Amino acid sequence: MRGACSVRPVRRALPMSSNHPPAPPPTVDSLIERCLAGDQQAWDAIVRLHWRKVFNVAYKFVGKHDEAEDLTQDIFLKIFRSLNSFDRRANFQTWLISVSRNLCIDHYRSVRKERETIDRDVDPGDVTPISVEVSPYAALEARDRVALLREALGKLPETLRTAVLLRDIQELTYQEIADRLQLPEGTVKSRINRGRTELARQIRRLRDHYDQLARDAARREAEARRAE
Repeated sequence: MRGACSVRPVRRALPMSSNHPPAPPPTVDSLIERCLAGDQQAWDAIVRLHWRKVFNVAYKFVGKHDEAEDLTQDIFLKIFRSLNSFDRRANFQTWLISVSRNLCIDHYRSVRKERETIDRDVDPGDVTPISVEVSPYAALEARDRVALLREALGKLPETLRTAVLLRDIQELTYQEIADRLQLPEGTVKSRINRGRTELARQIRRLRDHYDQLARDAARREAEARRAE
Protein backbone atom coordinates (compact mmCIF):
# COMPACT_ATOMS: atom_id res chain seq x y z
CA MET A 1 0.00 0.00 0.00
CA ARG A 2 1.14 3.48 -0.72
CA GLY A 3 0.49 6.76 1.03
CA ALA A 4 -0.41 7.64 4.59
CA CYS A 5 -3.92 7.09 5.85
CA SER A 6 -5.74 8.76 8.71
CA VAL A 7 -7.11 6.34 11.27
CA ARG A 8 -9.80 8.47 12.92
CA PRO A 9 -13.35 8.10 11.66
CA VAL A 10 -14.27 10.80 9.16
CA ARG A 11 -17.92 11.75 8.87
CA ARG A 12 -19.08 13.03 5.54
CA ALA A 13 -22.54 13.94 4.34
CA LEU A 14 -23.39 11.86 1.27
CA PRO A 15 -25.40 13.50 -1.50
CA MET A 16 -28.86 11.98 -1.93
CA SER A 17 -30.86 11.94 -5.10
CA SER A 18 -34.61 12.42 -4.99
CA ASN A 19 -35.04 10.46 -8.23
CA HIS A 20 -33.17 7.28 -7.35
CA PRO A 21 -33.12 5.02 -4.30
CA PRO A 22 -29.94 5.19 -2.21
CA ALA A 23 -27.17 2.92 -3.40
CA PRO A 24 -26.50 -0.16 -1.27
CA PRO A 25 -23.57 0.18 1.11
CA PRO A 26 -20.28 -1.13 -0.29
CA THR A 27 -19.18 -4.59 0.74
CA VAL A 28 -16.15 -5.11 2.93
CA ASP A 29 -14.35 -6.81 0.05
CA SER A 30 -14.91 -3.81 -2.21
CA LEU A 31 -13.73 -1.42 0.51
CA ILE A 32 -10.57 -3.49 1.03
CA GLU A 33 -9.94 -3.59 -2.71
CA ARG A 34 -10.33 0.17 -2.99
CA CYS A 35 -8.16 0.76 0.09
CA LEU A 36 -5.39 -1.41 -1.33
CA ALA A 37 -5.60 0.71 -4.45
CA GLY A 38 -4.95 3.83 -2.32
CA ASP A 39 -8.54 5.04 -1.81
CA GLN A 40 -8.53 7.08 1.43
CA GLN A 41 -12.33 7.24 1.57
CA ALA A 42 -12.50 3.45 1.55
CA TRP A 43 -10.15 3.29 4.51
CA ASP A 44 -12.20 5.97 6.30
CA ALA A 45 -15.27 3.78 5.79
CA ILE A 46 -13.53 0.71 7.23
CA VAL A 47 -12.43 2.70 10.27
CA ARG A 48 -15.94 4.14 10.78
CA LEU A 49 -17.50 0.70 10.61
CA HIS A 50 -15.15 -0.93 13.09
CA TRP A 51 -13.76 1.84 15.32
CA ARG A 52 -16.08 1.15 18.26
CA LYS A 53 -15.42 -2.60 18.24
CA VAL A 54 -11.64 -2.13 18.22
CA PHE A 55 -11.85 0.62 20.85
CA ASN A 56 -13.84 -1.68 23.15
CA VAL A 57 -11.15 -4.35 22.83
CA ALA A 58 -8.41 -1.80 23.60
CA TYR A 59 -10.35 -0.33 26.55
CA LYS A 60 -10.63 -3.76 28.19
CA PHE A 61 -6.84 -3.97 28.21
CA VAL A 62 -5.87 -0.46 29.34
CA GLY A 63 -8.94 0.72 31.26
CA LYS A 64 -8.45 4.40 30.41
CA HIS A 65 -10.28 6.27 27.66
CA ASP A 66 -7.35 8.32 26.36
CA GLU A 67 -4.96 5.36 26.37
CA ALA A 68 -7.59 3.20 24.66
CA GLU A 69 -7.95 5.83 21.92
CA ASP A 70 -4.17 5.95 21.44
CA LEU A 71 -4.00 2.17 21.29
CA THR A 72 -6.96 2.00 18.88
CA GLN A 73 -5.22 4.38 16.49
CA ASP A 74 -2.04 2.31 16.69
CA ILE A 75 -4.02 -0.85 16.01
CA PHE A 76 -5.68 0.61 12.93
CA LEU A 77 -2.33 1.79 11.59
CA LYS A 78 -0.94 -1.73 11.93
CA ILE A 79 -4.07 -3.24 10.40
CA PHE A 80 -3.76 -0.84 7.49
CA ARG A 81 -0.18 -1.95 6.90
CA SER A 82 -1.14 -5.64 7.03
CA LEU A 83 -4.41 -5.35 5.11
CA ASN A 84 -2.94 -7.01 2.05
CA SER A 85 -2.29 -10.15 4.13
CA PHE A 86 -5.98 -10.62 4.93
CA ASP A 87 -7.41 -13.81 3.44
CA ARG A 88 -10.60 -12.75 1.64
CA ARG A 89 -12.15 -16.16 2.32
CA ALA A 90 -12.21 -15.36 6.04
CA ASN A 91 -14.61 -13.10 7.92
CA PHE A 92 -13.06 -9.62 8.04
CA GLN A 93 -14.54 -8.62 11.39
CA THR A 94 -13.37 -11.85 13.03
CA TRP A 95 -9.89 -11.28 11.63
CA LEU A 96 -9.94 -7.63 12.72
CA ILE A 97 -10.90 -8.44 16.32
CA SER A 98 -8.38 -11.28 16.48
CA VAL A 99 -5.57 -9.01 15.24
CA SER A 100 -6.70 -6.27 17.64
CA ARG A 101 -6.57 -8.62 20.62
CA ASN A 102 -3.14 -9.90 19.66
CA LEU A 103 -1.83 -6.34 19.30
CA CYS A 104 -3.36 -5.40 22.66
CA ILE A 105 -1.63 -8.39 24.26
CA ASP A 106 1.66 -7.32 22.68
CA HIS A 107 1.10 -3.77 23.96
CA TYR A 108 0.26 -5.03 27.47
CA ARG A 109 3.38 -7.20 27.59
CA SER A 110 5.53 -4.36 26.30
CA VAL A 111 4.20 -1.88 28.87
CA ARG A 112 4.45 -4.44 31.67
CA LYS A 113 8.05 -5.21 30.72
CA GLU A 114 8.90 -1.49 30.72
CA ARG A 115 7.25 -1.00 34.11
CA GLU A 116 8.93 -4.06 35.59
CA THR A 117 12.31 -2.88 34.31
CA ILE A 118 11.93 0.27 36.38
CA ASP A 119 9.95 -1.19 39.31
CA ARG A 120 12.44 -4.01 39.77
CA ASP A 121 15.09 -1.48 40.72
CA VAL A 122 13.25 1.64 41.86
CA ASP A 123 9.61 2.24 42.63
CA PRO A 124 8.60 5.77 41.50
CA GLY A 125 6.61 5.95 44.72
CA ASP A 126 9.92 6.15 46.54
CA VAL A 127 10.13 9.83 45.66
CA THR A 128 7.23 10.52 48.04
CA PRO A 129 8.02 11.45 51.66
CA ILE A 130 8.93 8.50 53.88
CA SER A 131 6.36 7.65 56.54
CA VAL A 132 7.47 8.26 60.12
CA GLU A 133 5.99 4.86 61.02
CA VAL A 134 8.43 2.77 59.01
CA SER A 135 11.41 1.13 60.67
CA PRO A 136 14.77 2.93 60.61
CA TYR A 137 16.23 0.18 58.41
CA ALA A 138 13.37 0.44 55.91
CA ALA A 139 13.66 4.22 55.89
CA LEU A 140 17.39 4.01 55.23
CA GLU A 141 16.84 1.51 52.40
CA ALA A 142 14.15 3.73 50.87
CA ARG A 143 16.44 6.78 51.04
CA ASP A 144 19.16 4.77 49.30
CA ARG A 145 16.77 3.80 46.53
CA VAL A 146 15.62 7.39 46.12
CA ALA A 147 19.23 8.54 45.92
CA LEU A 148 19.94 5.86 43.32
CA LEU A 149 16.91 6.90 41.28
CA ARG A 150 17.88 10.55 41.41
CA GLU A 151 21.46 9.80 40.44
CA ALA A 152 20.31 7.63 37.52
CA LEU A 153 17.83 10.28 36.39
CA GLY A 154 20.57 12.88 36.54
CA LYS A 155 22.55 10.91 33.97
CA LEU A 156 19.74 10.98 31.40
CA PRO A 157 19.63 13.61 28.67
CA GLU A 158 17.26 16.38 29.76
CA THR A 159 14.72 15.57 27.03
CA LEU A 160 14.43 11.93 28.13
CA ARG A 161 14.51 12.76 31.84
CA THR A 162 11.66 15.25 31.49
CA ALA A 163 9.52 12.78 29.53
CA VAL A 164 10.01 10.00 32.10
CA LEU A 165 9.32 12.28 35.06
CA LEU A 166 6.12 13.64 33.54
CA ARG A 167 4.82 10.19 32.68
CA ASP A 168 6.02 7.88 35.46
CA ILE A 169 6.32 10.27 38.40
CA GLN A 170 3.66 12.92 37.71
CA GLU A 171 1.52 10.35 35.83
CA LEU A 172 0.40 12.74 33.11
CA THR A 173 -1.29 11.35 30.01
CA TYR A 174 0.54 11.30 26.69
CA GLN A 175 -1.68 14.13 25.47
CA GLU A 176 -0.99 16.26 28.54
CA ILE A 177 2.74 15.74 28.10
CA ALA A 178 2.52 16.55 24.39
CA ASP A 179 0.62 19.76 25.19
CA ARG A 180 3.10 20.79 27.89
CA LEU A 181 6.17 20.10 25.77
CA GLN A 182 4.52 21.24 22.53
CA LEU A 183 5.52 18.03 20.78
CA PRO A 184 3.65 15.40 18.75
CA GLU A 185 2.40 12.47 20.81
CA GLY A 186 4.56 10.10 18.78
CA THR A 187 7.68 12.00 19.80
CA VAL A 188 6.56 11.98 23.44
CA LYS A 189 6.02 8.21 23.41
CA SER A 190 9.39 7.65 21.78
CA ARG A 191 11.17 9.77 24.40
CA ILE A 192 9.40 7.97 27.24
CA ASN A 193 10.34 4.54 25.89
CA ARG A 194 13.95 5.57 25.29
CA GLY A 195 14.09 7.28 28.69
CA ARG A 196 12.80 4.20 30.53
CA THR A 197 15.28 1.97 28.77
CA GLU A 198 18.20 4.30 29.51
CA LEU A 199 17.05 4.83 33.12
CA ALA A 200 16.96 1.08 33.73
CA ARG A 201 20.45 0.77 32.18
CA GLN A 202 21.83 3.54 34.40
CA ILE A 203 20.26 2.01 37.51
CA ARG A 204 21.82 -1.37 36.75
CA ARG A 205 25.19 0.27 36.06
CA LEU A 206 25.08 2.25 39.30
CA ARG A 207 23.99 -0.79 41.32
CA ASP A 208 26.84 -2.82 39.87
CA HIS A 209 29.26 0.01 40.63
CA TYR A 210 28.18 0.39 44.26
CA ASP A 211 28.02 -3.39 44.77
CA GLN A 212 31.60 -3.62 43.54
CA LEU A 213 32.66 -0.85 45.92
CA ALA A 214 31.00 -2.72 48.78
CA ARG A 215 32.72 -5.99 47.83
CA ASP A 216 36.09 -4.22 47.59
CA ALA A 217 35.57 -2.63 50.99
CA ALA A 218 34.59 -5.99 52.51
CA ARG A 219 37.66 -7.63 51.00
CA ARG A 220 39.97 -4.95 52.37
CA GLU A 221 38.34 -5.30 55.79
CA ALA A 222 38.84 -9.07 55.72
CA GLU A 223 42.47 -8.69 54.67
CA ALA A 224 43.08 -6.15 57.45
CA ARG A 225 41.59 -8.55 60.03
CA ARG A 226 43.77 -11.41 58.82
CA ALA A 227 46.86 -9.16 59.05
CA GLU A 228 46.21 -8.39 62.72
